Amino acid sequence: MLTLLFSSLGLLLLLGLLLKFAFADGNNSLTVSNSISTSFAFVIDLVFAQVVWITGANRGIGEALAKQFASLGTKLILSARNEAELFRIKSELKGKYAPEHVKVLRLDLPSSEDRLKNVVERAVSLFPEDGVDYLIHNAAYEGPKSNAVDASEENLETTFGVNVFGTISLTKLVTPHMLKRGGGHFVVISSAAGKVPSPGQAIYAASKHALQGYFHTLRSEFFQKGIKVTVVCPGPIETSNGTGTSTSEDKNSPEMRVSSERCAELTIIAASHNLKEAWISHQPELLVMYLVQYMPSLGLWLMDKVGGKRVEVAEKKKAKAPFKFLFLELQDMTKQTIVLDVTIKDDKRRTKAKKIAGGTKGVNAMRLDEDKEKQNQEKLTVEGEGVDIVTLARTLKKKVGKTDIFQVTPVTPV
Repeated sequence: MLTLLFSSLGLLLLLGLLLKFAFADGNNSLTVSNSISTSFAFVIDLVFAQVVWITGANRGIGEALAKQFASLGTKLILSARNEAELFRIKSELKGKYAPEHVKVLRLDLPSSEDRLKNVVERAVSLFPEDGVDYLIHNAAYEGPKSNAVDASEENLETTFGVNVFGTISLTKLVTPHMLKRGGGHFVVISSAAGKVPSPGQAIYAASKHALQGYFHTLRSEFFQKGIKVTVVCPGPIETSNGTGTSTSEDKNSPEMRVSSERCAELTIIAASHNLKEAWISHQPELLVMYLVQYMPSLGLWLMDKVGGKRVEVAEKKKAKAPFKFLFLELQDMTKQTIVLDVTIKDDKRRTKAKKIAGGTKGVNAMRLDEDKEKQNQEKLTVEGEGVDIVTLARTLKKKVGKTDIFQVTPVTPV
């Protein structure tokens, strides 16, 4: 009897852990830290009145970080190339030191060493009694997608110039100032592409892997002298277009994306709890990161199976959004057929299916025909370019009631 009881409790515990993992938006150490911070105000005591310098603060995660740090009572330095956007964001900030005491400092990465040195000297003098406590490396560049061999020299130079050389040069100049004050904290917005293979993003992934190597080494060399480093690896993120609304690309993406605001919140929690590394993503990206980290042979084998197809789709779509993993693989197509178990007499379900398919990005035409081979079934034929047919099929299955997907078949164009 006791054996049965303990077995049942064990199964319930395992089920609970699996459910928690399925709906997680971060790795275990981050979600535990988030649970400890039951109220986001918990971190106020840790960052209040600290000077936080954010690069790439003009949109997306950088903008969300600026707003949340301001609300926590930090002193802010906002940097990016677009000063107009920085002043817009400054005017919207609310907090003890915002917006009156928020500083805008233009920064262009990459820049010459002399120009960067001048920017750093200005930054540490903006709050002369405080220096810089946190430097949030958020500025980044992601070029057009291509395979690893066809990436242009321009893409290579620009990506590494901003993501690697500019970021490292800025860090080298700021670190001595932090050491003089007894320490400081670098928060590096890396990417899931810095942890796992990213087909179609070889140059971008290489730049993020380089950041991981540099900053983890920097921490190990200077940790005893007060230098802290938190590397944050976001997966697909829903970014803002600068007006507080999502971009159309994000809205039309079938990926489950973490909002910029949630990503910023988890980043601040990771930094305030001094986590060395944090992953921020929904499934299945988070699962792939775990597999590559802890079961590399299996994780890399799975990525090898889908890498070539993913590159082809990325190149044809000219997409700049983060990669999709495994279960949401796109099928490049000009014409596809989905066979649905839709009762012919059920006009309501038929209408709903057509409405969903017709509103899908990339669909140019569709029709419902009686399936002569299967009684009481209809064929939904969808025509278009770059249609994510797998996600469309899942959406139909979910929203059209008791619909079952019997077939997803590419149809050769006539």
